[in-house]
Amino acid sequence: MKIINLDENVLKALDFFNNNKPPKLNLDQFQLPFVVGSGNAFNTGKILFADKAAVFADESNYKSVLKAFKPAMDKKLITQALVISSSGEKDSIWEVQESKKNNLHTTLLTCSADCTAGKYADKVIVYKKIAEPYTYNVSTYLGMMLSTTNEDVKLVKQQLEKAQFPENFNSYESYSFVLPDNYVNICPMIDIKKSELFGPHLSMRAFSSGHARHAKFVIPWEKELVISIGEKNEFYGHPDHRWDIDLPESTNSGTMLSLTYYIVGKIQAAKNDYFKQNIENYCNDYGPKAYGKNEVLEVIVPGTKE
Repeated sequence: MKIINLDENVLKALDFFNNNKPPKLNLDQFQLPFVVGSGNAFNTGKILFADKAAVFADESNYKSVLKAFKPAMDKKLITQALVISSSGEKDSIWEVQESKKNNLHTTLLTCSADCTAGKYADKVIVYKKIAEPYTYNVSTYLGMMLSTTNEDVKLVKQQLEKAQFPENFNSYESYSFVLPDNYVNICPMIDIKKSELFGPHLSMRAFSSGHARHAKFVIPWEKELVISIGEKNEFYGHPDHRWDIDLPESTNSGTMLSLTYYIVGKIQAAKNDYFKQNIENYCNDYGPKAYGKNEVLEVIVPGTKE
């Protein structure tokens, strides 16, 4: 399988979920849980539990968070942990193990039925996914969001395909997203894609409307396109270089993730192939070594076996 751009990956994922609905995830079963994940798994957890009481942690601070909340666990105020990991490997293994050491009923959300972390968890909820380039994780976390929002993926795809891109879209050197406040947790997911796909070669920023007000656009630039989704932009960026995108009332996190990733993929297609030129070396060399492993990572992560 060749490495496709992110926008193509989004469309394939939506087509996949049109025929393979994710399992329904009832969040009411979790009462003040620890919600743990790495990278965009962490951000997915914040999206899923945006309207619920939870304690969030990642691979950098989970051990210290467990220590800080030990009095609450001793009083049985916190009895659950939810670990999110598309692969169920790497950091999720010790995260599940630490949860169990602290007598927490531990649920794992993953896309790998036979993963190592699943061997230690009390409950494993498995999501189907498509084959994707390493780090993309579109279908993995999108499926988890759809399992709580139940959005119509046909309508989501239609929204993407009717987007009218500015004629000079490809010429910009910087792109910024401004999202409604209730999608603040999508912003770091866009930031991660900037690092994965462009590294230091392109400026790409993302803010909620509330954060954007705090001096994020002091310096307007005609080479920056400010993309405002769901709200009219009257303040940010050069007045001649703004793109406002309307959204239907049915919009939820799955739609917002799909749309922003789709736009990022169009930016990827317009620029040099930084990701495609470097991902194989990353997977074969220093990527796995950072985890203390000698085996290589898969450039194309397989999808669910039928």
